[in-house]
Amino acid sequence: MSMTGRSETCVLLDVAGLHKLVESLIERGYRVVGPTLRDNAIVLSELDSAADLPRGWGVDVGPGHYRVRRRDDKAVFGHSAGAQSWKQFLHPARLRLWAGSRDGTVQSEPEPPRYALVGVHGCDLAAIATLDRVLGNADYPDSSYVGRRRNLFVVAVNCTEPGGLCFCASMGTGPAVGAGYDLALTELLDDDGEPSYLVDVGSPDGAEVLAELPHRAPSEDEIDSARSEVEAAAHRMGRRMPETNLRNLLIDARESPQWDDVAERCLTCGNCTMVCPTCFCTSTEDVSDLTGDHAERWRNWASCFEFDFTYVHGGGSVRQSGASRYRHWITHKLGTWHDQFGMSGCVGCGRCIAWCPTGIDITEEINKMAGSPEATDDD
Repeated sequence: MSMTGRSETCVLLDVAGLHKLVESLIERGYRVVGPTLRDNAIVLSELDSAADLPRGWGVDVGPGHYRVRRRDDKAVFGHSAGAQSWKQFLHPARLRLWAGSRDGTVQSEPEPPRYALVGVHGCDLAAIATLDRVLGNADYPDSSYVGRRRNLFVVAVNCTEPGGLCFCASMGTGPAVGAGYDLALTELLDDDGEPSYLVDVGSPDGAEVLAELPHRAPSEDEIDSARSEVEAAAHRMGRRMPETNLRNLLIDARESPQWDDVAERCLTCGNCTMVCPTCFCTSTEDVSDLTGDHAERWRNWASCFEFDFTYVHGGGSVRQSGASRYRHWITHKLGTWHDQFGMSGCVGCGRCIAWCPTGIDITEEINKMAGSPEATDDD
């Protein structure tokens, strides 16, 4: 749905309508997941009602820095990408694939839950589309992902307040959401800081849910205000990538001394891959109880920053240096991902910058390689 045009299906919800939306999704059997305040962070968790959403809370982010803060209004979605991505609900960090006992009892992967995701920003909606390409539409689709994705209901949110590390505009993934949502909200604040929500419909399921909610037709001014807020957000990004062919840039920079410079700061901890909404690598392990009567097979997230990620039997690990592992990650993410999947693996959410313990900034490194360093003022 274009944010610059008119939609015959757009309506306006008030706060009561938002509460009814969450209530209606729960009544339909969905496990509703959204942002909530916990442990001094905005995290993704199952909601009992819309009251669990972070009303009046925002975040301040910078390289290696994340803090929640009180807002001077009652916005629910006035914050940028949090510590976690929605990937964990479609491609879990730890998943039991199979269990068996010596008596012949076999348990396969359980039926996947039906999730409704509330508050998905444009960058994260693009990340889900990326995982669709990698895990859902591959030659050998991931059955767990396909099952979870099939039953998904998405309530997206057009971003009106990007964070200091956001660069979705330069990646073409936001701040307006793209295709793939059932309902899309744009939060509007009145003079008293009270929110209301312009709603666009993206699917028949979305239209069916919306029909149950109390709503009214928006005025032309309300529509214009919502569209212009999103448009303005595109010009307030905290970061941006250079306007160049990133794939070719990274291929040409294979022997750049900049990789060693990054390696002096990189701890190879793998935080960037764990918080990235599109990293998909996994490892598999078989475990058994002490008696040997019961065995299970588990799949876990893995990181290309792990020393043994490229271990070859009898030959050790292929990428032993921190420089080679960082180069592989960023070259794949921004470059050879295009060769594999016909798209970039980066959606511009900025999580890898915020959750890097040493504050390594992917946009700063790429701008250096392109010879066009961008200012990184975090104010």
